[in-house]
Amino acid sequence: MTKWTVNCSILYTDLPLLERPAAAAADGFTAVEFWWPWPVAAPGDRDVDAFVRAIEDAGVRLTGLNFFAGDMPGGDRGVVSWPGRSRELRDNIPVVAAIGERLGCRAFNALYGNRVEGAAAEEQDELAVELLSACVAGVPGTVLLEPVSGAPRYPLLTAADAVAVLDRVPGAGLLADLYHLAVNGDDVPAAIQRYGSRVAHVQIADAPGRGAPGSGELPLRQWIDDLRAGGYDGHVGLEYLAKGPDAFAWLPREQRPSA
Repeated sequence: MTKWTVNCSILYTDLPLLERPAAAAADGFTAVEFWWPWPVAAPGDRDVDAFVRAIEDAGVRLTGLNFFAGDMPGGDRGVVSWPGRSRELRDNIPVVAAIGERLGCRAFNALYGNRVEGAAAEEQDELAVELLSACVAGVPGTVLLEPVSGAPRYPLLTAADAVAVLDRVPGAGLLADLYHLAVNGDDVPAAIQRYGSRVAHVQIADAPGRGAPGSGELPLRQWIDDLRAGGYDGHVGLEYLAKGPDAFAWLPREQRPSA
């Protein structure tokens, strides 16, 4: 049975963030993941404590957490390769690590970052390797790197793009977001066959529209089965756009628990 985990940064957005883990539990899920929950890299202890309590009180497991990624609503997609913001990420690493230790989370997504004016691509790529390596050394689990769609200045579009970076960062793994790969025009079956052993986490949404599975045209079930056949046994993150009581109508309640 597939082990599902609900991304509470893109789902349950009609609720305050700290109420979302309990909402996921009420819907029958036992695992959740989050993008970085705060607009700053190093939130105060009180804010971190409240986040940890919300997950503990809901009785769910945190299976994934992003590093600080800048102003996501404003178009930022990570600071790993962004000259001038390295201090923010270095300050963020111990906060991420502490949350991971407290909640047993072992998967941490480091968004690569957009190309920025005034910096050569080669300079950004060297910085990314340095900071991704610092992330690997600083957290109690696997650092993830993913291709992203919908961000014109984000340079990692295909699985091969991400793997080329991962080849320089021992200990990090590929986050295969099947929606992003498909929308970017990657050959998803070929990517699964070639890089399946590098996949450390999977996320899904359907296309077009980034909606729930079954709302579009992607063979998500087949791709998940292919990953499983290749040895992937981790969670599959539900990272799609949907609101209201029908957000999970496609998934029978008895199939929602991850353990």
